[in-house]
Amino acid sequence: MTAMTNRDIQHIFESLRKGLVPERGIDAFAVGIEKLRGEMERQLELAEGGEGTIKFLRGGYGCGKTFMARLSLLDAQTHGFATSFVVVSDNDLRFHRFDDVYRKVMIELGTNVCPRGAMGDILDRWIGKVEDALIASGEDENADDFDAKVRKRLDDDLASMTGGQAPQDFIRVIQTIFDLKQQGNAAEAGSLISWLCGSGNVAASAKKAAGIKGDITSRDALDYLRGVLEIVKAAGYKGLVIVIDEAETILRMRKDSRHKSLNGIRQIADAAGSYPKMLWVFTGTPDFFDSRQGVAGLAPLHDRIQFMKQGRFASLRQAQLELTPFDAERLRSVAVKLRELYPTNDQSRIDSKVSIEFIDRLVNEVTQGFKGDVGVVPRQFLRQFVTQLDLVDENEDYDPMTEYGFEPQDLSSEEQLAISGAALTQGDGDDDGEPPVAEDIW
Repeated sequence: MTAMTNRDIQHIFESLRKGLVPERGIDAFAVGIEKLRGEMERQLELAEGGEGTIKFLRGGYGCGKTFMARLSLLDAQTHGFATSFVVVSDNDLRFHRFDDVYRKVMIELGTNVCPRGAMGDILDRWIGKVEDALIASGEDENADDFDAKVRKRLDDDLASMTGGQAPQDFIRVIQTIFDLKQQGNAAEAGSLISWLCGSGNVAASAKKAAGIKGDITSRDALDYLRGVLEIVKAAGYKGLVIVIDEAETILRMRKDSRHKSLNGIRQIADAAGSYPKMLWVFTGTPDFFDSRQGVAGLAPLHDRIQFMKQGRFASLRQAQLELTPFDAERLRSVAVKLRELYPTNDQSRIDSKVSIEFIDRLVNEVTQGFKGDVGVVPRQFLRQFVTQLDLVDENEDYDPMTEYGFEPQDLSSEEQLAISGAALTQGDGDDDGEPPVAEDIW
């Protein structure tokens, strides 16, 4: 487990109060997922060894897909990878447009020293490494031609790393960013970094300085990502891990967008091996993977990543990694971990009032409130539990054993269905049973 700071601890509990998965510190209460975490560690080892790979996390609502994905990203950063965590949305991320995906990947690009928007820092680290290498080889950093030698080495390295496949605009923008930085023009260099990250709101003057027109297109975005990956590695990182969370959102898109989005995932899966040291991680529900509206409706993708199970056994090493619902014992263990972690000046009082007996009661009451469906319990359970910790910490005369009564709060659609006992259905119902068209869209 990584060392916890007070800021990390406060972040954990603030996130849980809002029903969110914390972005850091979650290994402190990760229980019951040791084998799953081990498989994701194996994927990181494959990527670190030079493989390009892809993994799909499958599980119903409340199984901890987002938690597992974020934990995998934290583990990746601990191993020296750059990372990006992207949530599929039908509002600001049209997955069938890969320029949208690329832009979100770049916005969320992070490292262990720069949590978001890390491209500028990564470029600086790469330039610094090139400068250090030249100085180590005997070049004089104060010589008039030193910057020119650095620029040439950057160009040569970029051409070598990408095998000449990087778009010319990509090369020109990198060159111009370096020139502008050396001239002390940080503003225009920053504008071009924004353009490189997929922004469509870059001034014409900045584009003119680099000799480029327009923006990064859907068709070119994968080639730009290849160039970014090589710069990430040249900057000293082991590789790049990209999470695409909540892929089941695609099921709610219009039929044409849904089909194109699924074909986009197929293209990523097919191309994954040609991106050495990059790991893609997708999360989705069984309905996303198994329904005709989802992956099962696109034979080339379904055949490649089909989930296989022998009775109650499923290999962790197949393309889809199955996450199972929480059970009462796992909920209890998480609660105990959080009680130990809770920031308070009177830990003994917290332990006494929020006792094991109360934790067991809370597990039972929340589970019963959702008709025994433990799969949808964790979010509500953790919010209720943190509230009880807060009340005990804030009020000397508060006793949860006598005061507490379960009342579900801010229910999601899945939680509402669980309480009502209705079945959860997804999709827009406009599917005609025909498989998606195998259209190349990038």
